[in-house]
Amino acid sequence: MGKLKGKAEQAKGKTKEEIGSMADDTGMEAKGKAEKAKGRMEESASDTAAQMRKIGEKKR
Repeated sequence: MGKLKGKAEQAKGKTKEEIGSMADDTGMEAKGKAEKAKGRMEESASDTAAQMRKIGEKKR
């Protein structure tokens, strides 16, 4: 679920960033960039957790 949530957060952030850029609203653009970064971190954390589970299964 984390990976999907991360992708959704990235999409939402990209939309805000684009709208902020078109509207010349630097605040919205910055919030969009921050949301994209948060989404990338969530996705990365999900990938790391999956890798750790895989490693744990191999050790059994």
